[in-house]
Order: sequence, then structure tokens, then C-alpha cells
Amino acid sequence: MSKETGGQAFPHENHLSHRGMTLRDYFAAKAMHAVITDWLNTGDIFQDEEIAEVIARDCYIVADAMLKAREQ
Repeated sequence: MSKETGGQAFPHENHLSHRGMTLRDYFAAKAMHAVITDWLNTGDIFQDEEIAEVIARDCYIVADAMLKAREQ
């Protein structure tokens, strides 16, 4: 993956070979509820793309912004 992922979300000293979820993935998963709720509240759920793909993209936009904010 070309984007900075923030490293492991839940690093474990004894299991370094098992990478698990990245911090970017964790942030995206945490943003998912808010993004879905926003979509449902605005009624803007009909797009040319599949709804799930748009929601996933929006979650990663939020995750990338969170990673950027950590750098400041």
C-alpha cells in the first residue's frame, strides 16, 4: 500500500510476525458508524457507485485526515 498506514493498531511484542489491522484501518472502522449515520440522515444514499464503496472511501478519507492530524 502506498499510503502511510500508521503502523499496527494493536502491536503485540510476542507476535510481530502477525501484523493484523493497521492504524489507518482502525481509524476507518471507527469512522464507519458516523459516515453511515450521516448518509442515512441526509437521505443522500443514491449514487452512481455502489453505496458500500462510497461509504468505504469516505471512511478512509476520514482515517487519512486523522493520520495527518497526528503528524502536527
